[in-house]
Amino acid sequence: MPKDKKSKLITGDILRSSLPGAFAKLNPRYMMHNPVMFVVEIGFVVTLLLCVWPNLFGDEGGNLRLFNAIVAAILLITLLFANFAEAVAEGRGKAQAQSLKKTQKDMQARILSDDGGETILSAGMLKKGDMVLVKAGELIPNDGEVIEGIASVDESAITGESAPVLKESGGDFASVTGGTMVVSDCLKIRITANPGESFLAKMIALVEGASRRKTPNEIALNTLLVSLTIVFLIVMVSLYPMALYSGVRLQISTLIALTVCLIPTTIGGLLSAIGIAGMDRVTRFNVIALSGKAVEACGDVDTMILDKTGTITYGNRMAARFIPVGNTEERELIRCAVLSSVQDDTPEGKSVVELGGRLSGEYQEAGPGMEFLEFTAQTRMSGVNFPDGTGVRKGAPDAIVNYVRELGGAIPQDLGSRVNEVAKLGGTPLVVCAGERILGVIYLKDTIKAGLVERFARLRAIGIKTIMCTGDNPLTAATIAQEAGVDSFIAECKPEDKIKAIQAEQARGKIVAMTGDGTNDAPALAQANVGIAMNSGTAAAKEAANMVDLDSDPTKILDVVEIGKQLLITRGSLTTFSIANDIAKYFAIIPAMFMAVIPQMGTLNIMALSTPYSAILSALIFNAVIIPILIPLAMKGVRYKPMHAEKMLSRNLLVYGLGGVMVPFAGIKLIDLVITPVLTALGL
Repeated sequence: MPKDKKSKLITGDILRSSLPGAFAKLNPRYMMHNPVMFVVEIGFVVTLLLCVWPNLFGDEGGNLRLFNAIVAAILLITLLFANFAEAVAEGRGKAQAQSLKKTQKDMQARILSDDGGETILSAGMLKKGDMVLVKAGELIPNDGEVIEGIASVDESAITGESAPVLKESGGDFASVTGGTMVVSDCLKIRITANPGESFLAKMIALVEGASRRKTPNEIALNTLLVSLTIVFLIVMVSLYPMALYSGVRLQISTLIALTVCLIPTTIGGLLSAIGIAGMDRVTRFNVIALSGKAVEACGDVDTMILDKTGTITYGNRMAARFIPVGNTEERELIRCAVLSSVQDDTPEGKSVVELGGRLSGEYQEAGPGMEFLEFTAQTRMSGVNFPDGTGVRKGAPDAIVNYVRELGGAIPQDLGSRVNEVAKLGGTPLVVCAGERILGVIYLKDTIKAGLVERFARLRAIGIKTIMCTGDNPLTAATIAQEAGVDSFIAECKPEDKIKAIQAEQARGKIVAMTGDGTNDAPALAQANVGIAMNSGTAAAKEAANMVDLDSDPTKILDVVEIGKQLLITRGSLTTFSIANDIAKYFAIIPAMFMAVIPQMGTLNIMALSTPYSAILSALIFNAVIIPILIPLAMKGVRYKPMHAEKMLSRNLLVYGLGGVMVPFAGIKLIDLVITPVLTALGL
């Protein structure tokens, strides 16, 4: 994560909102959603009743009222710590939402009417299809598409990136997000979202996150925790009559303490915080996840299917080279190619002018009387006519050849080989002619986005197969696939072919992710387990996907996959730690329960705890304090490194399994040393 995106785990505002939230979540109707902690709450209520009526379940005798009060206080603290962990996770999201909401406040829009007039209205009154003008220093009022102008836009409010992004009509950089600021020049924008439907609004709803739905893996883990809790409850209920039969009278508060210590309270208290924090981490990577299920599914992705144009490549074919034919000089070819593109506002036309100026050192300008002809699907060429009746054209090879033949011109012998040379390189050939004379070929290259090769190599290292889908012919597709470093490709691919490819992978039990940006990608994005649309893409693609990448970076899937895997690993690691804790708690409480009546049980007191009361309270206190200690780990996640599953399992068992056994032994013993003098003074 970039340094400028790092933030404190708990700020003063988050702390102030989380503390009241921890108490508010004690409501039994809320606690029932977390069965493990609900059992703890029931234990707290029963123990609290025993403080008032110590003989409620029979003659408890002695000074157990004080002991019951201490146990009740520790159980309440355990509940508050667990609720605090979830409140902190929610608080981070709500704090981010408040920051984003400030962006929405009092935004004004300069709406353009059909007659060219301007009207200033509240941004909330904008509707899809409205035309607005945004000048330097003004906020873009809603999501839209640039239809005129070039300007630098500060997107830091949404993406966290401080460097402004150049926005212009056409291509990858035409899409703009509401709440971002124009820092230079001005833009004419067509609004593409109604109020409340913008990405900023969706982002606010996401990061508030309190009502998110649980994911399948989270439900499965919750089921495991409930099952373990039920098993221990049955054991505790059975233990009481068995002890009576053996002549041992167990105190209800002691049984409650044992139950709370043995059920998986640690992971039960942190489970919701882990899930909410996972959603928060995805958001901070500039990805809007429309469901928690999609984030978690990313952790299990086996196959990645990518659209080529606009995803792997920039989508705008840029002029890379001028190739003369016949006896034409390169300088003449460059001059005519640039003249034919001076007023061509397409990305391709602009790239021809830029490359020509860079190679020749001369920048052509439109002269008086020059008539510019735009590209059309019928002519498949564009160009310029001069006042003397001559002109130059650039266009598809067959269109230019037919045009020259109609004028009676000859076709250079090496034209075909030059055109094929460009095609074999995966590029698009544009032929340039001046009148009836063909001058050469412009090599338009579909440029691979930076960093793709390295990212695809990392995806391969963690076991994810990459497949490129493109409508190009097999020769061009093979060239692009090799240059990008994908594992395989599907050439001449139609929208239905992408769906078939996804379904074929899913039929083999694979979890499939799909990235795309076009309307034709929408069905495949909807079919995939994880669909990631580029922010620069069409509205249809964004609506079909369950994630939107605000940076329009196809390799962002690597970051999202690692977050998904980190989410799963964090849950697994803390579950292992929580269950391993029970071993130490068992050796603390079980001997304490029976030592007074069965002295031989003292052999199990391997920690040499001072008294039965100190043993029970030490285990309970450790059980409570370990929850806030683990909150930073739950929020940040266990560090993920690409490795085989077996090695990852071994590492986690060693760190969190063995650590989950050793840490409580040390912690409980240390607490025992601290509280023993206090308990002695209290007569316990």
